[in-house]
Amino acid sequence: MESYKQEFIEFMIDCNVLKFGDFVTKSGRKTPFFVNTGFYRTGAQLRRLGQYYAKAIESKFGLDFDVLFGPAYKGIPLTVAATMAISEEYDKDIRYCSNRKEVKDHGDKGILLGSPIQDGDRVVIIEDVTTAGTSIQETLPIIRAQGDVKPIGLVVSVDRMERGQGTKSALKEIEENYGLKTTAIVTMAEVVEYLYNKEYKGKVIIDDTLKAAIDAYYEQYGAE
Repeated sequence: MESYKQEFIEFMIDCNVLKFGDFVTKSGRKTPFFVNTGFYRTGAQLRRLGQYYAKAIESKFGLDFDVLFGPAYKGIPLTVAATMAISEEYDKDIRYCSNRKEVKDHGDKGILLGSPIQDGDRVVIIEDVTTAGTSIQETLPIIRAQGDVKPIGLVVSVDRMERGQGTKSALKEIEENYGLKTTAIVTMAEVVEYLYNKEYKGKVIIDDTLKAAIDAYYEQYGAE
């Protein structure tokens, strides 16, 4: 596993973003692990997060695209942090854009904030986590309504590696249904591999009991 992925896993734990216990996802699934990017709360944390996203984006898509789109609300700081990191790390100036939940009818009017999306733009979408793939159904129509644009990819922080609407993973379904490439900074398989029976800061994060709960969850919800 690449060192930046190991660093990112530890970073999530340090920021209290990656948690283990009893949770319910947006799609209603009871899960022994949860990823909440809302716990990235400082400038230093967002700077590092943007760097990890930038690495994942460059590795999968390269930098031959025009706009990074972050759906409201959590996608707003993600797209800002990642575009800043791309500028700093790769000297590439990518425009950022997000949507508003409600259309603004005065001043900077419209449903978008940040850069407008123009005809011919190639767009990469940035999200926190995709569990069942439902959010992309809301995001793509917003992007495509802006003109003759080409959404080319989706990047998330963690691939939960579970079924979407069918038997395949949510990211795989997105690739097949919408023609988008997808990538993640890390997968849950990588998280488990790295943390299982390993002591981090004096504590074993994933012990045998938790590993059994994670395995049971994937038996029920794991993708083919």
